[in-house]
Amino acid sequence: MVHPTSFLFITLDSCRYDTLVAARTPNLDAVAPVERAMAPGAFTYASHSAMFMGFTPGDASRREPFVNPKWAKIFRMKGGGAGGNVEPFVQIEGRTIIDGLKNIGYLAIGSGSMTWFNPKRKTTRNLVEDFERFFYPGDYFSLGRQLEFLDAEISRGGDDPLFVFLNVGETHVPYWHEGAAWSSAREDNPCQTFGTTNDADECRRRQTACLEFVDGRLAPLLERFAGANTLIYADHGDAWGEDGLWSHGFHHPKVLEVPMLLRLQHRPDTSRKPRRKGLLGFGRS
Repeated sequence: MVHPTSFLFITLDSCRYDTLVAARTPNLDAVAPVERAMAPGAFTYASHSAMFMGFTPGDASRREPFVNPKWAKIFRMKGGGAGGNVEPFVQIEGRTIIDGLKNIGYLAIGSGSMTWFNPKRKTTRNLVEDFERFFYPGDYFSLGRQLEFLDAEISRGGDDPLFVFLNVGETHVPYWHEGAAWSSAREDNPCQTFGTTNDADECRRRQTACLEFVDGRLAPLLERFAGANTLIYADHGDAWGEDGLWSHGFHHPKVLEVPMLLRLQHRPDTSRKPRRKGLLGFGRS
């Protein structure tokens, strides 16, 4: 088990809300009931940039802390937008929620599968540079290697509270997972923005299978954080032919509609001092 004020923050890239509702996901279901939320962005970079500033997905119709970030944020950044109606789960100061948590003694570890998390690209470094250890696997289908990295780094973390981030790529087009019976090739993608052979039923079948695969692999990590705080979202969804649109990267209800699971149990101690900061390390792809 980890320090009780630790955070596990998982994004299921591109996962539709209706996919999570329909899929067999006993490990995700054990975290919290799935909620319907709207994402802050229509593609990976925009949504994660907003979430890392405390603007997490939510339901604006509900006057409920954390489920509706406009009512009360989980992570409230000093100087980072309106403060909400009631007390946030934690208020921190820094460049991002990652930096802010490090400033109160957290060890920040992460792994992202999307190319937006490739630390070799200058355009993406602001998503990863606040982590003390970060692993980019080099493709969308490496959940096993990502989990191995996180497991090793968590074990090395000692008694400090943790902020552990995981961006899962298997649920992103072309919806493939290790051992799947179909191809991961780009040309075998049933959800192409301007495709002529798109297939909504196949999209649903494949993304569901990928999510169920992911659910099975996540069990040990979720169990490790059972006594701490867990946040699970999709960063955006995908359009599957609604209004003639496919994939994401544009504003549409099915692109912005995402699943949300929240288990918030122990507030951080904001009086903690920063850890002794080491150099940022990047795992190899």
